Amino acid sequence: MVNRIQRQAPEIEITWIIGRVEYLLLKDLPNIRFVIYDKKEGRAANKKLKQTFSGEEFDVLFIMQVAFRANLASLGIKAKTKVGFDWNRSKELHWLFANKRIAEKPFSHVLEGFMGFADAIGIPSENMVSWQMPIAKEDESWADLTCSELSDFVVISPAASKAERNWSAEGYAQIADYMNKKGLKVVLCGGPAALDKQVGDEIMKLSSCIALNLIGQTSLKQMLSVLKRARLVIAPDTGPAHMATTVGTQVIGLYAHSNPRRTGPYCNLNNVVSVYDDMIEQQYGKTWQELPWGTRAKGQDLMNEISLEKVVQQVDALLALNTET
Repeated sequence: MVNRIQRQAPEIEITWIIGRVEYLLLKDLPNIRFVIYDKKEGRAANKKLKQTFSGEEFDVLFIMQVAFRANLASLGIKAKTKVGFDWNRSKELHWLFANKRIAEKPFSHVLEGFMGFADAIGIPSENMVSWQMPIAKEDESWADLTCSELSDFVVISPAASKAERNWSAEGYAQIADYMNKKGLKVVLCGGPAALDKQVGDEIMKLSSCIALNLIGQTSLKQMLSVLKRARLVIAPDTGPAHMATTVGTQVIGLYAHSNPRRTGPYCNLNNVVSVYDDMIEQQYGKTWQELPWGTRAKGQDLMNEISLEKVVQQVDALLALNTET
């Protein structure tokens, strides 16, 4: 959405209030004034925002999260127009904090919802969604050196923030072995969290085909550079899946709890392996179309319903497509 504004209306000055971790990924975007908001600071974070913007008034403030924390933070920022989500998405009293709303888009992807904010201020639409992800030369050089002996490789980013959203270590190990037989090296990527490392260690014990384990070993920019060089990426509903999409790498997303039509890797929705539809019907006795948009399936073991065969089929389809192109 920010890239679209910069392309279509470069005269607009943009200030981005951003989380500390997210800033590390996006800080090199040109012509953006970043203000870091650390939600761990609680009320102190809102006080800092108010002090930072004291004496300033913006033409427009986009309140692009419905979380009550974001709503409260918006109170400390003066703006002539405060744009929020439409009524159906205005949870946690979100509607009280905005004086203008984006258009309702039923059954739309989260990204398309964000695009509604650019629509609301008259920014011309574009035929394609594209990103201008900033990667520094030193991060590109690091990835070139790290991946220099890998040749053709794929990335598995196995861990989401919650264990219930992860496929099994056995499944990841088996698909790693399968891709190795296809002549592809396999690299593990992920963050420094204990869960990421635990899942990575389990995969390493079950498969001897992991060429490189980078879990917890990279900065976000270094990880982005590796994802950019991969033949394809396999991941559950987690950050690296979306990061890979932004740099043009094909992604196989694995889904059970959330609707991939809403939260899947945007340019790779046709590549998703999902049991979400089946889980929803089992739990609610209705199809996802008959339920509120964003309804989640519940359970600790839903991801185990994803079969190795389905993932193999998707891998074969993408590898064949890449070979043809």
